[in-house]
Amino acid sequence: MDSKKEEVRQKHIRLHMEGALTARDKVGVQDFVLLDSYTSESAFVDNLRKRYRENLIYTYIGTLLVSVNPYQELGIYTIKQMELYQGVNFFELPPHVYAVADNAYRMMCSELNNHFILISGESGAGKTEASKKILQYLAVTCPMTESLQIARDRLLLSNPVLEAFGNAKTLRNDNSSRFGKYMDIQFDFKGIPVGGHIISYLIEKSRVVFQNHGERNFHIFYQLLEGGEDDLLSYLGLVRNPQVYLYLKQGRCARVTSINDKDDWKTVVKAFSIIDFNETDLENLFGIVASVLHLGNVHFVEDGDGCVTIPDSSQIRWIAKLLGIHLSALQEALTYRKIEAKSEEVLCPLNIDLSVYSRDAMAKAIYGRTFTWLVNKINRSLANMDFTRKTVIGLLDIYGFEVFDKNGFEQFCINYCNEKLQQLLIEMTLKAEQIEYELEGIEWEPIQYFNNKVICDLVEEKHRGIISILDEECLRPGSPTDLSFLEKLEEKVGKHAHFQTRKLAGPKARKKISWMEFRLLHYAGEVTYCARGFLEKNNDLLYRHLKKVLCGSKNGIIKECFLVEELENRKRPTTVGTQFKNSVANLIDILMSKEPSYIRCIKPNEGKEPSKFDDFLIRHQIRYLGLMEHLRVRRAGFAYRRRYEHFLQRYKSLCPDTWPHWHGSPLEGVEKLIKYIGYKPEEYKLGRTKIFIRFPRTLFATEDAFEFSKHQLVAKIQSTYKGCVERRAYLKKRQAAITLEAFWRGALARKEIKRRKWATQIIRKFIRGFINRNQTLCSENEDYIIFVRKNYILNLRHHVPKNVLDKSWLKPPAILENTSEMLKKICMRNLVRQYCRKVTAQRKAQMQQKVITSDLFRGKKAGYPESLSQPFAESRIDEVDINPKVLQLIGSEKIQYGTPVVKYDRNGFKARQRQLILTQKALYVVELAKIKQRIEYKALKGVSTSNLSDGLFVIHVSPEDTKQKGDIILLCEHVFETVTKLFMVVKKEDLVQVVRGSLQFYISSGKEGTIIFNTGQEEQIYKDKDGQLTVVSVQMKS
Repeated sequence: MDSKKEEVRQKHIRLHMEGALTARDKVGVQDFVLLDSYTSESAFVDNLRKRYRENLIYTYIGTLLVSVNPYQELGIYTIKQMELYQGVNFFELPPHVYAVADNAYRMMCSELNNHFILISGESGAGKTEASKKILQYLAVTCPMTESLQIARDRLLLSNPVLEAFGNAKTLRNDNSSRFGKYMDIQFDFKGIPVGGHIISYLIEKSRVVFQNHGERNFHIFYQLLEGGEDDLLSYLGLVRNPQVYLYLKQGRCARVTSINDKDDWKTVVKAFSIIDFNETDLENLFGIVASVLHLGNVHFVEDGDGCVTIPDSSQIRWIAKLLGIHLSALQEALTYRKIEAKSEEVLCPLNIDLSVYSRDAMAKAIYGRTFTWLVNKINRSLANMDFTRKTVIGLLDIYGFEVFDKNGFEQFCINYCNEKLQQLLIEMTLKAEQIEYELEGIEWEPIQYFNNKVICDLVEEKHRGIISILDEECLRPGSPTDLSFLEKLEEKVGKHAHFQTRKLAGPKARKKISWMEFRLLHYAGEVTYCARGFLEKNNDLLYRHLKKVLCGSKNGIIKECFLVEELENRKRPTTVGTQFKNSVANLIDILMSKEPSYIRCIKPNEGKEPSKFDDFLIRHQIRYLGLMEHLRVRRAGFAYRRRYEHFLQRYKSLCPDTWPHWHGSPLEGVEKLIKYIGYKPEEYKLGRTKIFIRFPRTLFATEDAFEFSKHQLVAKIQSTYKGCVERRAYLKKRQAAITLEAFWRGALARKEIKRRKWATQIIRKFIRGFINRNQTLCSENEDYIIFVRKNYILNLRHHVPKNVLDKSWLKPPAILENTSEMLKKICMRNLVRQYCRKVTAQRKAQMQQKVITSDLFRGKKAGYPESLSQPFAESRIDEVDINPKVLQLIGSEKIQYGTPVVKYDRNGFKARQRQLILTQKALYVVELAKIKQRIEYKALKGVSTSNLSDGLFVIHVSPEDTKQKGDIILLCEHVFETVTKLFMVVKKEDLVQVVRGSLQFYISSGKEGTIIFNTGQEEQIYKDKDGQLTVVSVQMKS
């Protein structure tokens, strides 16, 4: 029996696994390590697309988080979401940036070691937003005290300040970070944030003096002009219109719909107040920002001697005022170059190009050094004066690999940095994997991967790398150019496998490389760099004369940025390339000393459109972010590994031996569990503290079986719990019901006794009343008589006659006979009154005619009762049915009644269709347009009809009236109506006679005829053999 149940259970598990796999195919896997085709870039992209379409923007590669910018609000960054991820195992909830932040924080607190989170991706991929979310998460979820609230606020509000001075709108992103940023967040031993430190890398100073079409300068310039108070702008000599300033109008998009410079200015000003900027600092800082704008508007012209002059000195005056330097010294420094030869100083005039270069170099130097001062100022405000040991979480928000249509010195530096970070990622991932395998006693299998050290060496190697060659070319005597630098590269690194120029490339590649370009084969793919501007940007020289002027500035910030000691140092300053190389090396040292976490940000499309997934663009980013390489390293051994305790705790419900409690060691429990599940030897290995699962499908099958088992367990627990709760409720209700029933039965019994006592008294009283019912009203019979009256009246209401013809009446008891008779009369009067009120004038006339008919025919002629229900008509012939000639002949006599009749001749009894018309004075027998006979009413002797049901009647005339031809024999369908109408207009008593058997009629002088009336099977009128008119009627049922 048990084996059958187990078979059914296994079958259900398999079915559920199939369903879960189908669902997984729809939304993808949440860890790329679990992809079967982990070496396929198409499978990688397909999984990313599935999740993006379901608004699942986060996916893991092991502990690395891949984030796709949704370009819309998804509602996944709420306080509730933060609480959900707080303190939860990394893989137990869906991938999220909060999971990365929480894991780093918990590991830091538990192991007391330092961590860093590296966030990379191209502009617009969401790096800055990701770093903000991490800071917000740590600010909300970390324990906090009131005294440390300021430190937390400064950490959060340092972002808007750095974004204002270091971010700008580019073609790809409206809030693009134009510098790299590494921030250390310091925590005490309780895990409370107590301070921080920020390092910036390679601020894009060239943006200060030039922007491409569709791009803007740094945000702070526009924020100041848009949000600054009128008094402040007046003090700085600025106007609100950005188009006035050369450094702001080159991109032709000063205003952007997605950016609210006025609100952002308010945020920055608020941040300044919290980060501990005083009024003097702000005055000096805004003075520098304004002076950069004024510098851009300084124009140069040549005089007749070929010397450069500044025709409009208004801008120079403002710069001199805001920076606290001598006007004449500044003018001289911008138009002359001081050359020192032994003990002499010679002023050499500059041409317009060199003056413009000098002006732009000054603007870049001022802004670049001010940005460094700003970072240092924020660091001072974030510094914690408690020098006890602290742990840190570092946030590295740095530019991702950049490949543009035209790539310059900046892209070269950025991509070199990404090469180093990729090298670090692969090395640390491999190292972590190898250490874990060794600790667990699992044999390490060598992993094949692309080692990009060869490219890093190509760029940074001492004396032989590209940066060293660039420095040599910048420092060598003579007139080095970008072309000579390119030739030097061809000479020294031309044979390198990852370097190409037009001269060195093959026939196909040569077409895509110009004479001023070189190509590097990076780990992410080929990038072609334009060498034009490399020497100038690497030198980034500020003329010594100009630097001396700035060192004498009275502006506090400029004074800190341009120290007099620099003038005393005769050594050539370090080039930008070398500075950046050293910064990257220091950054790598910092990161190597910490435990890593990685976030790779991907931009799904160029148009910043939600739900649009550009496969080509995403494949490009996957390559240069090194995601496939990282996945191959992560999957080279085992796809999944978990500590025995966690694995057993999660999946123990799948095995009867381990559920619900396992009392042995976790290793033994896991062995029991995987043996019961049916793992094959090649699918897993057991380490010292962890189980290693090689294939994703093995884990999926286990997870799906657990999901099914979990539903079964939940259902069982629910049913048991519900049964227990219902049992308790039932017992409670049962006891309550017993108590209620006892009380209720007692109450009913008492009520029943009272009712019976009352009933007995009533019965006795009514018996006495019945016995004395015929006596006069007294106390003995009063109740009985009242009851009888009431009962009779109540019953009577259901038996009241409905109309005057209804003679029924409820028989009363003897004591109510008189009352009943009175009520009957009242009821009948009421019915008569109601009936009379309902009778209309027309109805009344009808009834009067019916009364006359009743007097004439009631009890005399058959068919009368049947005619009662048939109303009389005003006339059976309308005037339109009467021939106009007849109407003309009748003249002014008003027609009272007309009906169609059949006239029988007096001699031959031939039937003829006629109309009988009654007027006020006479009756007319009409044939179409002729009046056949007119009889005045005074000449009318009488009207005779039989007592049978036939419609024959005879109109008798006086024999003495010579005008008349004789009596008229007529057959009419409405005999009762016609005779009644005739009687009413003639107004003679005894006019109508109802005869039996036969009647005599007058034919002509001295001659009479006879009409015989009989009954038979059918109605007929005929002349019999004796020459008499015989009328046969059907016998009416009585």
